[in-house]
Amino acid sequence: MARNIKISNISMRPPMTNTSLECQAMVEGMITHINSRVEKILPDKPDLIVMPEYCDTPANIGDKAGEYFETRGEQVLDYFREVARKNKTYVACSAKRKDEEGRWRNSTTIIGRKGETAGVYDKNHLVPRENTELSTSYGTEARLIECDFGTVACAICFDLNFTELLYKYAKLHPDLIIFSSAYHGGLMQAYWAYACRAHFVGSLRGLPGTILSPIGETIASTTNYYEYVSATVNLDCRVVHIDENSKKFLAMKKKYAAGISIHDPGYLGSVLISNQMESVTVEDLLKEFGIDTVDGYFARARKHRQENM
Repeated sequence: MARNIKISNISMRPPMTNTSLECQAMVEGMITHINSRVEKILPDKPDLIVMPEYCDTPANIGDKAGEYFETRGEQVLDYFREVARKNKTYVACSAKRKDEEGRWRNSTTIIGRKGETAGVYDKNHLVPRENTELSTSYGTEARLIECDFGTVACAICFDLNFTELLYKYAKLHPDLIIFSSAYHGGLMQAYWAYACRAHFVGSLRGLPGTILSPIGETIASTTNYYEYVSATVNLDCRVVHIDENSKKFLAMKKKYAAGISIHDPGYLGSVLISNQMESVTVEDLLKEFGIDTVDGYFARARKHRQENM
């Protein structure tokens, strides 16, 4: 059945702060700044709000960073827990955190609709100076986080450069990739979306934030005028190669008409099939018409090559 979810991307610029203030006052000012952006997307009734890397850190925190983070503790996280509870939404909060063993991490915490922690991802691939100068520890795990709308993979900033992390996620088949960052990533955003056959949300510190389809096309983006954007995506979809399938596509469209979408981005050789009906799933449709996913087709091609060399 159709799995439509509303995603809100807040790609806000980090604010400047008065560093002569007590750290508690700076924390409260940061929460006020964040809330001013969150309030703008709440009328959209999002299922998921995604924040950028270090979303609760002022741009000019400098030498007061250590004191600031100690004072902040979980105050911003608690703010987002309340947002999630009151609005029955998930929140992806990316920030520096202290783990159970007292080590600092660069993490994305996924908060559930009741304010609970659905999962935490610790940045696997730090920029070396994050470790040597900022005392941040490397993450070692990259698991999918279960949400009521599907599975989520997380990546943070420098992570996007490392194919070992990408290919690990690609084997896990996430429904959605959440990328919180201070770096845009350029073509790597679309590459990750297509390689994982997953929707992609890139929430960035003051750069254009994006929501991409599994074939790497932009569904929505923030602009130079607005740091936030909301869009509905349908997670009941699959990427399918056009080889062997053109007649099957026509037969499927003839039977189900507006109940399905078959979108060709051009040049890729693959299309995105999305199901909008409640009575069936996209997997049911592929099975009915004998259509393989792009990964299934590529696997058959590899097998054929091995058997006929």
